[in-house]
This record gives sequence, C-alpha cells and structure tokens, in this order.
Amino acid sequence: MKKIPMILLAMFTLSGCDRQEMIYSFNHVEEASVDNEIENTESVDNIQAETEQTVDITTEEPEISDVYSGPTVTLAMVGDVLLHTPVEESCQAEDGSYDFSSLFANVKDEVQAADIAIVNQEVIIGGEELGVSGYPSFNAPYEVADALADTGFDVILHGTNHAMDQGKKGITNCLSNWEKKYPDIKILGINKSQDAQDAITVLEQNGIKIAVLNYTYGLNGIALPSDMPYAVNLLDEEKVKADIASAKEQSDFVIVCPHWGTEYSLHPDSMQKKWTKIFAESGVDLVLGTHPHVIEPIEWVEDETTGHQMLVYYSLGNFVNWTSSSGDGIANRMVGGMAEITVGFDEAGRGFIVDYGVNALVTQVEPGHNGVTTYFLKDYTDEMAGKNAIIEQDENFSREYCTKLCTDIWGDLWE
Repeated sequence: MKKIPMILLAMFTLSGCDRQEMIYSFNHVEEASVDNEIENTESVDNIQAETEQTVDITTEEPEISDVYSGPTVTLAMVGDVLLHTPVEESCQAEDGSYDFSSLFANVKDEVQAADIAIVNQEVIIGGEELGVSGYPSFNAPYEVADALADTGFDVILHGTNHAMDQGKKGITNCLSNWEKKYPDIKILGINKSQDAQDAITVLEQNGIKIAVLNYTYGLNGIALPSDMPYAVNLLDEEKVKADIASAKEQSDFVIVCPHWGTEYSLHPDSMQKKWTKIFAESGVDLVLGTHPHVIEPIEWVEDETTGHQMLVYYSLGNFVNWTSSSGDGIANRMVGGMAEITVGFDEAGRGFIVDYGVNALVTQVEPGHNGVTTYFLKDYTDEMAGKNAIIEQDENFSREYCTKLCTDIWGDLWE
C-alpha cells in the first residue's frame, strides 16, 4: 500500500504553519490505441508498463499514523464477475439448484472488512425464467445476487456492455430482484426510471460522503428500449459531466467506475485516456475501471489547469472467468485485482486518498462441483497452479507467471 501524506506532520504539530507543497512525479504508462489493439498473444516478458509512482517532498515521508488521525473510509473493489457456462455449471448441484458462494469464499473476509465494497457484475441477473446462459449473450440466475449479498458487497455495478443481453426484461427482472430481496444494496448502471438515472448514489461512512457513478462505453450493438432510454448508463460526455458536478455538490469524494477500454489489452487505450482527461478536468477523485478482462496499470493523473490530482485504476481484470479460448495470453485473464483505498478529510474538508494499493487475485478452475473459485495470489501455491485446468488452454500459466504479470503491470503497488 502507498501511504500519501497529503496532510503533513507540520500541519498537525505546528499551529498556523502553511501546508507543505507536495510535488508528484509520475512515470506514465504507454498508451495503446484502439486501432492498434495489443494482441492477446502478448507475453508477459514483453509488457512495457511503468506504473511506479514517486513522491518528491522536502521531508521524509512519515507513517500514516503520524500524519493523519481523522475519520477514514476504507474502500475495496473487484473486477468482472464473468459467468461463462463452465463457471455457472460448477455452481449447480445435482438437483439443479444454484449456489455461487464458492466463487467468493476466499475473499469474503476482506470484502466484509471494507467500509464500502464494490463489485463489477459483468452479466445481467435476469433469473432462470429467461434461461441461464453464457457467452455471448449472458444471463445469470438470481442466486448470483444471493452470493454477492452474502459476501458483503455494498455496491453492485451493472453498467456493462452485457447489460442488455436479455433485453428490457433482463433489466427489469434484475432490478426487481435486487429491490425485493436486498433493498439496502446500491445498484448502479441500470435504471427503472429517468429519476433513478438522474439520482446520485452517495454512501456515508464515518461522516465522509462518497459518491459512486457507473457507466459503460456501449452495449454490444444492442439499442436501448425506445420506452426506456434511461435503462443503462452510457458514457455520454454531457450527461457524465452533469452527474459529476451534482456528485461533487452532494459528497466529499467522487468515484467513477467506467466500463471501458480494449479487451485483453494490458495497457489503457486512447478512449480510456480521453475519458481520464475528462474525469480529471471535472474533479473526480478516483477512477476504478473494468472491461478489458485483464489487469492494467494504476497511475495518478493531474489536471493541468486546476492541479487536481486523481488516482486511476485502469482495469481490475476479471474476478472470475473460465473462457473457452486457447493460446498464449489466456493466462492473463485469470489474474485480477482487489483495489484497496483509504479516504480521509483534507484541511479544506474534502475527501482525499490517504492510502492505496491492490491485492492480486487468481481464478482457480477445476472440473466438478464448486471447482471454480478465486484466491488471493499471496495465498496461491505452485501446487494449486499445477491443478488449474486453464493450463490446458495456455501452457504458460503458473504461479510465477501470475506473479510476474502483476509486477510488470503494477510495480510495487500490489500485495
């Protein structure tokens, strides 16, 4: 974890002294354009992402306990819950019933420990009446919602390119199930009305108000229903800027969770860079990205006009998946991240990032009931890796491969 002494010792120990100026120097990651998508055959050895952040200050960086002792909110987010058919089948018992809790069992404690836990629910939860299905037109049974709620997620992101896979009925079924069974969980990205789309979701913990916004780049060519143009939040610049402005008025700290980027690319593309600039100029504090299905770098971005600084996690990769594809690069899809951020109040009463990092994840897939689950990479062994069925689809997969990928993309930020 990187501790950011945004409020230095002098501010707390020397009454009336000015806040010390902090100068950030960032090694920016290489941009990948949409037109020149990085092939999924790219080996880890060829990854050229520089993600290390350095802080140049006039005094030694103190421990966080010496710097900030005010209220905090801890945030955690994981990436795409991508329910390919083998994943769904692994969670189905012989009697046909579903229980998806095994997918989250090894991260449940950490999810519940966070003040606010967020997950990207990649596929719509339309219920069995619409038929459970995998790629390319996904639909999940309601038991997925049960598992997400039991794990302890507070915010569910449904603003993805698969939101309309089951049409209007998929959206309404999904929202009705959440509202009926788990009314306290915040559902973002899909909406039952225009008023719901215009409302800003704000969560308050320890006196700190956190706004969370969720949008997707598109819907795989599926049009929004003519009578529900508000059904899914799209990355529309005018709407996004208006939402951010409203969120800033209602909260102390603004998070945007965009579904964006190029699938299987280990670097942010030109579209992500464009939106990153828009978010920074609009005053967003934190960006937590999904969609590429592989991990991408983490970096600080500063608006040149205002000096506002924003932390960006370009992609947290998959939380769980079991693709049917084969070849070099498939192993990359088995690695994800749990973003971990601590937010506090700065001297002006605005939220700021006290601490941040990422906990690496790896999906284990084995045949049979409950054969699919996700582990923290720090708990993953060579023996486990040797039993991972993904080796049959990409012989490069190993614990060492996963470790090197995380280091190449995240530098020393990951655990």
